[in-house]
Amino acid sequence: MSEETKTIMLCCAAGMSTSMLVKRMQEAASQQKITAKIFACPAAEVDEKLSQENVNCILLGPQVRYMLSNIKKKVGNKPIKVDVINMQAYGMMNGAKVLQQGLELIG
Repeated sequence: MSEETKTIMLCCAAGMSTSMLVKRMQEAASQQKITAKIFACPAAEVDEKLSQENVNCILLGPQVRYMLSNIKKKVGNKPIKVDVINMQAYGMMNGAKVLQQGLELIG
């Protein structure tokens, strides 16, 4: 991992269900000494956040997995990876596993 900050955006229906997961991901990043900016936003704010933040990847909550192709279209040709959070990791609020998924996407 380089010292460059990795920015991971979690996207869900209202932006609230992922807030606990964001906290756990931040704790995992801190424990692993990974510099990461992790935040959640509701799907309705994706365009706004993409214009404000230098996002490396977007992880969708399983409840909005149907939006995957739409979010990929919004990203367009920007070098931003988009995927759906592993359902089991999401359900268990496993911040370390979801952080790993995001970092693997970023490469």
